[in-house]
Amino acid sequence: MKILMISDSHGLTDELQTVAKRHADEVDMMIHCGDSELETNHPALEGYKVVKGNCDFLGDFEEELLLPLDGGRKLFLTHGHLHGIKQSLLQVYYRAEELGANIICFGHSHIPGSELLRGKLFINPGSIHLPRVRKERSYAILTLDEKTAHVQFYTDEGHLLPDLENTVTLEGIS
Repeated sequence: MKILMISDSHGLTDELQTVAKRHADEVDMMIHCGDSELETNHPALEGYKVVKGNCDFLGDFEEELLLPLDGGRKLFLTHGHLHGIKQSLLQVYYRAEELGANIICFGHSHIPGSELLRGKLFINPGSIHLPRVRKERSYAILTLDEKTAHVQFYTDEGHLLPDLENTVTLEGIS
């Protein structure tokens, strides 16, 4: 299973559609971690599962989504602002625990990265519009197979960012 993850597009539309088209034949799901700043039914969000960010005043999005994945796993999708992710991942970890989620995808900080903490895989695809810490505008693709979770990050132009790549065994994810 492959999941395209994008966040913090802050009004961009062409870029959302370009990324979706670029990976249309290879991904099973596309998610947007909030701050699209678009209406709920905007054509640029077609095909994306979207949550509400702190800058989303137009759309009627859910604050969080719990998405079932292959192998009985669950993905918790949130923007992160309601869980204080800029200070600590502890609040979002506890919320994922409450929901029985194994993988947590969020935005808000605009900083791409992934890490396995206390049996949960945390992924932030960065920002497709306003990156922080790094200069590249980014998004991510999570590939789940029978034994591993592999996270790859890409620039908005589709170039791989190999220094951010991360692979963890699914045995480590609870």
